[in-house]
Amino acid sequence: MSHNDVVMIAVAPNGARKTQQDHPQLPISPKEIAHTAAACRDAGACMLHLHVRDEKLGHSLDVERYREAIRAIRQEVGDEFIIQITTEAVGVYNREQQIQTVVQLQPEAVSLAIREISPAGADEKVSADFFSFLQRERIAPQYILYDKEDILHFKNLLARGIIPDENISVLLVLGRYMRNQQSDVKNIAPLLSHLPKVQHWSLCAFGSSEADCMLEAIRQGGHCRVGFENNLFLSDGSLAAGNAALVKAVGDGALFLDRNLASANDARRMLGMY
Repeated sequence: MSHNDVVMIAVAPNGARKTQQDHPQLPISPKEIAHTAAACRDAGACMLHLHVRDEKLGHSLDVERYREAIRAIRQEVGDEFIIQITTEAVGVYNREQQIQTVVQLQPEAVSLAIREISPAGADEKVSADFFSFLQRERIAPQYILYDKEDILHFKNLLARGIIPDENISVLLVLGRYMRNQQSDVKNIAPLLSHLPKVQHWSLCAFGSSEADCMLEAIRQGGHCRVGFENNLFLSDGSLAAGNAALVKAVGDGALFLDRNLASANDARRMLGMY
């Protein structure tokens, strides 16, 4: 089974902004996130994109809160899920704090918004040292790219060796975090037209068009990230019962397109994690 035959589905079950007022099944506590992980694993996901919250339910990059959540998830699903932490700033954290979270925690995998972790004009030695640390410690990075400008900046960093050219994984974001945002399938092709050759690219989208966008990504050889962070709705516009329903919808679509679903260990091999 070649990598081209396999789709990695990641689930982003909560994000930094939504609460249970948005959906009663949105997981907040470590125990809730762990239960969601198990359901999403059973539905076909291989990775969980993890956000944790502070005591006021605000966005947090606190290392101990991350450790508590990771322990709970591991107790529920063992190693049958890749746990990818976020370094998202959300207007709260600066670049140094984002890097320090990763250095202290040393997670299995991490997502990094290029515009935050290595913005144009920032000290590139800091960036290069951090990316080398990730490579040395076998921490799998996923570089988040929002638009053409991000992609061209990423391409430049890659070409100049600031980002190590080894098993590159990127996440293309089809839209923005705005109320009632709806992503458009037609906007995938322009992003791909600027993307340099990378080993793996994934897509996340917003609103009830999420599943259609994921199917197009699969057709184009990409992978998927779905979940309540960006979308609460099935493709027919009805409210999803939980994150697992969004995973299953995309997994069913992948199987219809004759693509197998990656297990966590399949994904670890694909991403060069061991």
